[in-house]
Amino acid sequence: MNSNVNVEEIVKQVLANMMAEPSGMTAPAKGQEAIPQTARVAMLTDLEHYDIKEFPLPEVGDGDILVKVEGCGICGTDAHEFKRDPFGLIPIVLGHEGTGEIVKMGKHVKKDSAGKDLRVGDKVVTCMIFKDDPDITMFDMNKQNVGGADVYGLLPDDEIHFNGWFSDYILIREGSTVFNVSDLDLYSRILIEPSAVLIHAVERAKTTGILRFNSRVVVQGCGPIGLICIAVLRTMGIENIVAVDGNAKRLEFAKEMGAMKSVNFQEHKGLEALTQGVKEQFDGHLADFAFQCTGNPMAHANIYKFIRNGGGLCELGFFINGGDATINPHFDLCSKEITLVGSWVYTLRDYATTFDFLKRAKGIGLPMEKLITDTYSLEEINEAHQKNLAMTGLKIAIINR
Repeated sequence: MNSNVNVEEIVKQVLANMMAEPSGMTAPAKGQEAIPQTARVAMLTDLEHYDIKEFPLPEVGDGDILVKVEGCGICGTDAHEFKRDPFGLIPIVLGHEGTGEIVKMGKHVKKDSAGKDLRVGDKVVTCMIFKDDPDITMFDMNKQNVGGADVYGLLPDDEIHFNGWFSDYILIREGSTVFNVSDLDLYSRILIEPSAVLIHAVERAKTTGILRFNSRVVVQGCGPIGLICIAVLRTMGIENIVAVDGNAKRLEFAKEMGAMKSVNFQEHKGLEALTQGVKEQFDGHLADFAFQCTGNPMAHANIYKFIRNGGGLCELGFFINGGDATINPHFDLCSKEITLVGSWVYTLRDYATTFDFLKRAKGIGLPMEKLITDTYSLEEINEAHQKNLAMTGLKIAIINR
C-alpha cells in the first residue's frame, strides 16, 4: 500500500514538472486558453503575395512579452512594400498598426514604457525597438521622432519570425516601447499608430504660432491621414476647417469628422478656380493654415495658393520619396512669408498623447471607428491588401477572430 502511494506521488510530481512554465515566465491567466506550441504568420514572400506560414513560438526571455494579436491596420507603408518592396525586405512579416493581449511575460517585465503596471491579460500596442541611440530615451520623449528606431512589421525575417503584427502572435523584445492601452476598444487601439502621426503633425504646426482656435484651416487629402488630421484639429477646438479632395464620399465623411465645409477639386477647372472655391468656403478669405496630407507632388505645389500672406503650412504627405514638386519660391513662399514645417512619424510623447486624443474624440462624438471600413481575416490578407490598393475603402484592417 505504501509503495503504491509513493508511485502515485512520483507520477504526480513528474507530470507537474512537465507541465510547469519555464523559470521566469508568467503562466496564462485563469480562464485564458492555452498557448499553442506553433502559430501562424502572414509572410510577404513575393510582390503582391503573402503566404501563411506556421512556426514554433519562440522562447520568451526575462525581458520579453508574448502578445496574442487581436488586429492590425494596413498602412500606406505596407502598401508600398506589398507593391514594390522599396526597402528590400522580402521575405518579411509586415504589420505595425497592431494591438493584442499579453499572454506571457518575462520575470523582469513589470511596467510599460510610461510607468503603468503590466500584467498578463492587458491590451498593448508598440511599434518601436530602440537601438543604442542616446537621443531617443523615455526620459526625454520629445527629443526627436522615431525615424531612427526599428519598427515591428518592418524587421527582416530571422529565426524568431514573429516580428510583425500580421500574425497570430508577436514577440515584443526587451528594450521595446510598449504601452498598456486596456482602457481603449479594439478599433481605437488599431488607430493609435496612424493617429500619432497626426498628433505629431499638429504639434509641429503649433510651433509656428499661427495655428489657433479661430484659425481658418484647410486640410488637403481625405484618406485616413487627412480625416484623422481633421479629427485632431476638431478635438483641439478648431472649427473653421475646409476639406479638399476629389472623392465626394470622403468629403462627406470629412464633415462627420469635424470639417465645416468641403471643396471637391473635380468640380473646379484649373488651380485659379480651385483656389477661388477654397476662398468661397472661408467667406472670401484664404486659409490661415494648411495641412497637406496627400503623397502627390502636384497637390503640394497647389496648396500654397490656398494660404494667406503670413500663413502656415504643414507638409506630412510624403513618408517616402513621392517625386519632386514645382513651386515658385518668390510667389509661393517668400513674398507671402509662409511658415513651412515638415512632419514625419512622431515622438514618443506624441504616441502617448494619442491615447488621450482618441478618448477625447470619442467623448465629443467623432465616429473614429468608422475609419475602419473593411476587415479581413489573416487568411484573407492578400485580398485585404488588394482592397487597400484599390482605395475603395478607408482604413483596412486584419482582425484575428
